[in-house]
Amino acid sequence: MTPLIRAATPDDADAIARVHVRSWRETYRGLLPDDLLERMTDGAAQERRRAMWSTLAARPAPVRVAVDGGQVVAFASGGAPQDHPGYDAELHTLYCLKAAQGQGAGRALLREVAGALRAGGAGTLALWVLDSNPTRGWYARQGGREAGEKQDGALREVRMVWDDLGTLLG
Repeated sequence: MTPLIRAATPDDADAIARVHVRSWRETYRGLLPDDLLERMTDGAAQERRRAMWSTLAARPAPVRVAVDGGQVVAFASGGAPQDHPGYDAELHTLYCLKAAQGQGAGRALLREVAGALRAGGAGTLALWVLDSNPTRGWYARQGGREAGEKQDGALREVRMVWDDLGTLLG
């Protein structure tokens, strides 16, 4: 059964931070250097993420959570593009706990955020994904196409885009 998708609230900040950190550990182990992964998922990182997500009420951009059994198991956010010239919007985050994957939460979150962005006037969407992340193929199966890359030290990221949000939303 697909988890319940709803708009995030400031009360979700702790749960989103936990999912954010835990999903980084689950997703990026073996893909990122261990010291970088440790810095990005230690207690201080979780507190920084909690503080960031606690400002949800003031954010104009869509943030959605997937709730299963009363627990946040995934989340996504989008908004203005930060590093995607020529695209209307960016999927900033989409993280799902490994135990919740394969139940439709990611797809539902992607579509919910894309729908909110489209309602705000966006017609196109872009995101960056680590080239070695298996999620890259998942985005392609959702209709995204590769449209460039960037290198940040040893890390290579691939831009995935939807040239028409209508195709993503079906």
